[in-house]
Amino acid sequence: MTLFSDPKCPYCHRVRMVLAEKKISIEVVDVDAQDLPAQVLEANPYATVPTLVDRDLALYESQIIMEYLDERFPHPPLLPVDPVGRANARLLMYRVDRDWYALVRQIVHGDAKAAAAARVALRDGLATSAPIFAASPFFMSEEFSLVDCCIAPLLWRLPALGVDLPAGAVAVTEYSTRLFEWPSFRRSLSEAEREMVADLA
Repeated sequence: MTLFSDPKCPYCHRVRMVLAEKKISIEVVDVDAQDLPAQVLEANPYATVPTLVDRDLALYESQIIMEYLDERFPHPPLLPVDPVGRANARLLMYRVDRDWYALVRQIVHGDAKAAAAARVALRDGLATSAPIFAASPFFMSEEFSLVDCCIAPLLWRLPALGVDLPAGAVAVTEYSTRLFEWPSFRRSLSEAEREMVADLA
């Protein structure tokens, strides 16, 4: 099993968190998302990372890969066992992508005006969600889940994105600290990701 992963990509980071949490032995091949090798182009018609190759199976899109890994390697489970709980977790991941990651893409790829507006929107969106972060040890859950694997890479990148959380978002900061100290998060970090935070212990 091989994961093609860009060391700076938050979507690849999500998958690496799942691998680390489940202690899955896999070959992780670092690639440049802007200059992908032939193996990725042959396996993935959209020419994106992460791309997972498992024998004759090729998967792309981070959430699909994460759920495949969770089902193939069921311990520890990272989605609820009941259908309603699983559906709610999938909905949360969808909302994280649509509401927060869409703003990250604007910050990274938009012009100066669009990026500035997206920074404000992301800061305010996270701050408004502070009560949700405060309600449970993990995001809307008592247990670490795939939802946390989606959120943590985004929060890690906030300083690099130029997003400063306001004082009223202390619950988000506390959640971030818990996640950044989580063993699988620490193991999932690439060298490039470690360098994003200068004071990483």
